Amino acid sequence: MSQPLKSPAQSDPAQPASPEWITTPGLTGYDEAVRFMEDRAEAIARGEARECIWLVEHPPLYTAGTSARPEDLTDPDRFPVHTSKRGGQYTYHGPGQRVVYVMLDVGARGRDVRCFVRQLEAWVIATLDEFNIRGEIRDGRVGVWVTRSDKPLTATGAPQEDKIAAIGIRLRKWVSFHGISINVEPDLDHFTGIVPCGITDHGVTSLVDLGLPVVMEDVDLALRRTFDAVFAADPTCDKPAG
Repeated sequence: MSQPLKSPAQSDPAQPASPEWITTPGLTGYDEAVRFMEDRAEAIARGEARECIWLVEHPPLYTAGTSARPEDLTDPDRFPVHTSKRGGQYTYHGPGQRVVYVMLDVGARGRDVRCFVRQLEAWVIATLDEFNIRGEIRDGRVGVWVTRSDKPLTATGAPQEDKIAAIGIRLRKWVSFHGISINVEPDLDHFTGIVPCGITDHGVTSLVDLGLPVVMEDVDLALRRTFDAVFAADPTCDKPAG
């Protein structure tokens, strides 16, 4: 798979053109995906290509982010392991999971990395809300979480919480790549070969695991419906003055 790099629709860096959306059917190899993202991010930084949102699925694999700890790879022979330049720790990608690679010009969107990550979180939460699922973020736990009122309380008496989406990005010349992944209907047992994102005391879920009869195309439509509302907001993201 290869996609041509396209010229930007406009040249004003303060007003990025609408991103190009690409959906690749089937399973895309991880190394191939990284090559495409790096090339596209470089082209965006040079002003030679539009921003890009790329929707893919991968064959079963684990990726190790820049903060990955060797002890969190509990079954190293289960699936291929790819060293990744994105932030974060170990994560799983595989069929039934929508991986959303975001190649966006953060330099033209306020130059606030924390704001950008909050926007990615808000995008996932807005997408889940399309299916009446309440996604939440938690201090000290990356990604997006759902409260499992259908499960027994924890030993502390608190409701169980499961992770439904992961976030991990990298910036080069103020252009992002890598991005987010939303569990639609992956094999949740595949997550047991790692400690996902280094978090040991919480589980992993998916839209189908939560009882929703959704398919990948439903999630793709929800991602597109919610994107502009999140990313067309003030790019300073309420950044404090000074």
